[in-house]
Parts: sequence; C-alpha cells; structure tokens
Amino acid sequence: MTRTNALNTGRDDLLAWARRERGVALPVRPADALLTMLALRGADRRAGVPEPTPQLLRQVLREDLPQLLCAGDDELDAVPDVLTALADRVRAAGRLNAKRHARLLAAVEDTVPGFRRAMADPANLTWHRWYASLLTADGVDADDAAAVRAWLEAHESTPHADRPALPEPLHRSDLAERTFAVRARLAELLLAAFARDTREASPAGPLLPTHSLDADRPDDALAGELEHIADELTDRWTAAGLGEAFAARHAALAPGPEALPHVALADRMLDEHLDYYGDSSVPLPPPPAVPAPDEIRDLLHAAPLPAALAAGTFDDELREVSERCGLPGPATAVWTDGTPQELVELAADVLAAQAERLPLVTGPQDAYSFDAAHLLYSLYERGGTPDSVARKISDAKDDGVPPELEDAPTPVPGDAPDAYETPSPEELSVLLGMPGRTEADRAELDAPARGLAAIVDQLAATGCVFRTGDTYGLTPLGAAVMRHVLAAGHVAAPDPDTVAGWNAAQTVAATRHWPTRLAAAALAAWAARHGGTDEAWTALLDAVSATKADDINAARTSESFALLDLAAVPATALRAALTDPVTGAAARRLLVARGESVPEDAVPLTARATVLVEELDRCWIDDMLGQVKRRDETGDTGVPRPTDIVPTTLLPAFDTAAAAWPGGAGALVEALAEADPGTSYRILDTLHAHHPERTVANAAAHAKKTAQRSLSRRRH
Repeated sequence: MTRTNALNTGRDDLLAWARRERGVALPVRPADALLTMLALRGADRRAGVPEPTPQLLRQVLREDLPQLLCAGDDELDAVPDVLTALADRVRAAGRLNAKRHARLLAAVEDTVPGFRRAMADPANLTWHRWYASLLTADGVDADDAAAVRAWLEAHESTPHADRPALPEPLHRSDLAERTFAVRARLAELLLAAFARDTREASPAGPLLPTHSLDADRPDDALAGELEHIADELTDRWTAAGLGEAFAARHAALAPGPEALPHVALADRMLDEHLDYYGDSSVPLPPPPAVPAPDEIRDLLHAAPLPAALAAGTFDDELREVSERCGLPGPATAVWTDGTPQELVELAADVLAAQAERLPLVTGPQDAYSFDAAHLLYSLYERGGTPDSVARKISDAKDDGVPPELEDAPTPVPGDAPDAYETPSPEELSVLLGMPGRTEADRAELDAPARGLAAIVDQLAATGCVFRTGDTYGLTPLGAAVMRHVLAAGHVAAPDPDTVAGWNAAQTVAATRHWPTRLAAAALAAWAARHGGTDEAWTALLDAVSATKADDINAARTSESFALLDLAAVPATALRAALTDPVTGAAARRLLVARGESVPEDAVPLTARATVLVEELDRCWIDDMLGQVKRRDETGDTGVPRPTDIVPTTLLPAFDTAAAAWPGGAGALVEALAEADPGTSYRILDTLHAHHPERTVANAAAHAKKTAQRSLSRRRH
C-alpha cells in the first residue's frame, strides 16, 4: 500500500460543498472522524460521501466516536451541522427522498444529546483521548507533532504526584483495556473494508488507499499497512504522533493490559465473583482496616518480595515476576516517586505475578482443587476476616464444615512458630465445629494443610497476606490491593464511606450476601447512623418486605429476620411490622421467640403464607437430600427428576398446615403460589405428583399455573 493519510470518504468534497452551498466552514476533525467511521461501518458511498442511516448514525455517534475522537466544545457543537450538511449533500446527489431525509434529520436530533453525554463519560476514555485532552488543555496544538512530543517529554519528567489524576473511578487498567479493545475494533473494521474493496469496490472507488503488498509475506504486509492506517487515523482524531510515542519512547505513559499483571488477576476475581453470585454488581463487604494513602509506601517497601525486586536481589526463579512487574525497570519510578494509587497498583502487580506462579492446592485423588487467586478472593469475600488453614481444607472436602462456621473469623494467636503445625484434635474440634476429632482426623488434614500453608507463606512475601500459626488473612495493604484489583475487574467492592451512604433498601439488599456477623453489624450500624429510632428500624423492616415482594430471588424472611435479631432490632419496631402483608409472620415469630405472646391471627394470611412457603421448601430440600443420599448408596448415577423425590417430610408438613388454614388445602396451595411463586413452584409440583388426595393434587396443579403466570409477569 502507498503510505498516505487519505481514505476515500469524500471529506474534502463535503467541506467544499458546505462552504459553497451553505456558507459554513465545518470543522475538519469531527467531519473526518464521522465520515471515516460511517464508511468503515459499511455506509454506501455512491453519492461520493458515506450515506448515513439512523442505525449507522447511532452506532458511530454513541459507540465509535466517544472512544476515538478528542474534540473541543466548538467542534462538538458543530457535529449536528456536519451531519445536517452530510444529509443535505446526499439528498442533493439524488440518494435521499424527502421522507428519508426528514427521518435522518430527526435521527440526528435524537442521537446528538446521547453523543454529547457519551463524549463526556470517563468510561469511554482511552490513553489517546486522555493525553490529547491534557495537552490541548495546556494549550498545545494537537496537530503539531513536534509540540506534542515536547509536551510528552515534559509530562514524563513531571513528578507523579503533580500529574493530573484519572477521573474517578477509573484506573490505569481501565484505559489499558479500553484502548486495546478500541484498537482491535478499528483493525477489524479496516480489515473488513479491505475485503470489501477487494471483492467489489464502490462506484466511488475503493475506500482504502491503493496497495501493493509484499509478494513473499502478503498477510504480514497487509497487517502492517492496516496498523499504519489505524495509527494515522487515531493520531488525526486525537493528537499527532501519539501512536508512535506510545509504541516506543513513552510506552510507560500508556501501558497495555500485558504490562499490568493485575489485569489478569482482576479477570479471575470477576470469574470468582460470578461463580459465587452470578452478578458483578452484588457488593462485597468492605474489609475492617485499609491503610491511609500516606501509609502505602512504607507498607510496600517493608514487604520482602517487592523490596527484593526493587533492589534486584532475587533468585532466578523470581526473574519472571520481576519482568512481569517491570521492577527493577519501568516500575522503578513508581517505586521511588509513585502516588499512593500507583503504589497500590504496583503492589497489585507483584501480588498477581506471584499468584500466577504458585501451584494449585489439591486434595487426595484431586477431590478438590483451588489456586492462589481463589484464596485471595475468598479472604476478601469474607470481609477480610482471618480464616483457618485447616478449616479451609476441611471445608473443601465433601464433609465441609457447619454453615455457621464457614465465614466465622479465626482468632489470630499472639505468637506461633514460623513452620506450620496442624492444630491438635482438640483445637480442630472447635475450629471445625465437629466435637471428638481424633489424631486420625488430624493426620488426614496434615499434608494438604501444609501445602496450603506453603502457598499462603509465598503470598505473604508480597506484604498482602499474613499467616500466624493456623490463621491467615489479608494485611491492611492486602485489603487495599484486593479492593483495587476487584474494582479493576468491575466487581462491586465498596469502601466504608460508600456503605455508610446507602439507603435502607441498598443496605438490606447487600447484607443478605455477607457473612452473618458482618451483615448484622452493618444493619445495626445503619440504624445507629439514622438515630437508632424505631423509625430507622422500621425503614429496614420495610426494605426487607419490599425486597421480598419485588424480587423472586430475595433472601428468605427467616434469614433476614435472623440478621435483624442479631442486630438487636427492638420489639416496638417488630410489633409495628405485624400487619405487614409480607413479613408480618416473620416479625411475629421473632417476638414469640423472645418470649412475647402474639396470636397468629394478628398477622395477614399473605404473611403467614410467605413463612409457610419457606418452611415447606426446607422440607422439600430435606427430601431432596435424602433422595440424593439413597441414590449414592445404591450407586445410581442418573439425574433424578423433581417428581422422583419422595416427599416423606413435605407431605405431612403440608397436611398439618392445611388442616389449620382457612379454606383448607385448596386455599393453601393458591396462597403459596401467590405469596412466593418462584419458591412455591417446586413444592406445588411435588404435591401435584405425590399427594394421595386427588382434589389436593389437582388444586396444586392449578396453583402451579398461577405461579407460572406470576413469574411471567415479574420477568416482563
């Protein structure tokens, strides 16, 4: 290909036409970007310019330009004029009738406000747009390559603390990943344009410059030429010479994802979070202690592994870690002069590079397996509270540990030998919630526990993790680093100030996923921040009711009220909740458990049905677990259908409830379906298949349809 900036978009023709026919001087930069991206998106060019459609217009204005173009307010204000002139030019060429022309102008009017919002959204920043905005704000001519180079030199010599910070909540990893993604999309569009030019060029001629590829290696030559065009376009739309600068002399200013090891760890954190919760927006509890910004440097410099890397005093086995982190090397400037945020990022890179090289922790016959990334996530997910090495191994086994101990904090001993020792049988009995542990049980845990302890110790060298005896956890530096990594992975990891600003509904929704003690403490803290009054507690109770009514996946009312009980919800607030149509029965149950006498008819039937659904569902689960156990004992490997589960627990519990329910079993199944269609469906399915009374089975079948209709309405 001939190296040239010119793509056959008709840009100069449009600009000249607008001056001649409309008497307006359109700005070159946004006009060039608009026409080029419309053409690359496949717009017809038979009019000599790309012919926009409403769909193409929305795509280019809302997706492409906000990530490719850096323009001043005057240039952005002129975008509607550019688009109007383009529509008029296509109409003048006989390619648009009046109706389509009017529809296109309406699309311009409709799309431009969203375009302006997208241009101002920090989430669309790339390295090129960020630095172009900084240098133009300093008065540099973005089209003067020499001036841009001089600005970059001055910027790189500026102390890190004096450089403009990225807009909140962005991190360097966000710009690295977005820049990579935008460049990949542009390369893909250029390749598609080359294919169109080769296959059947437009009557207006090929879009891309004419080409003459190396006959020996045409694919490599094509890739190189398309890269050159992409560089030229990106520079034209941001600032001249940025592509070359970021590829060589000033690469440290605009690192790619490969230069930030913690980006890969962030992706793993997102995977872990989705495995746990299925939704990246489900917030994790904040850790108890995060260092102040001015403490980060001392903590990082005191950590053995980062200090050894910075000094260059490390074994060959750590050379890959050194190269991955750029320490010593490009990251040395951050080590000596970095801001607290940059130092946290460097600590994250060291942690990620170390975690990558550590082996898996596996059980006998590969009964279980997890890696360092999982360990780090699980420590943060439990609110940063310390865990037990032995309990982590036991929990990974089939027998596990009691649910109430899964997230229980482990006391940190005042002193312990450096070498790991598996706790004694007596200590294991307490740690695992399994009285009567023996030396045989200890011996079974010993080898995998020592393996896990060895992994923890290597993570501890980063300064982000500690181990004292059997107890391990995140250090304050580790808590800050992990919050950064999780945020880089777009996992909700709020800080305490964010949590303190939540309303009642947000607090209830978040804490349902948190360890019990932390959740109860957060609810109590919310009420205390709002005066600790009955009104504050009522707001939390109302939020539980509203969440349960609106969300089919919400926590059981019994679980929510157990947390409120631990949080010491006052009886006066519970009494006021007795008439709530969703949670009234749960409030009554808690009052009764505290010794009060509250008649059952004091609460609405709908609330009683909500509690009954939860009780009957527990029976269904017990029956299902019993079925699984029986199948395991008989060696049956087939997957049981819901109707295969014999309801030995569910049926008597249902019949007892139906005997006391106004209207009997038929009324009860309808009440269950209305109260909680999602949970009640499998109960009703089982009653339909197994209840010996045909009238009850038929009523359950009818109620199933009610539940299905309710679920369908909620989904839509």
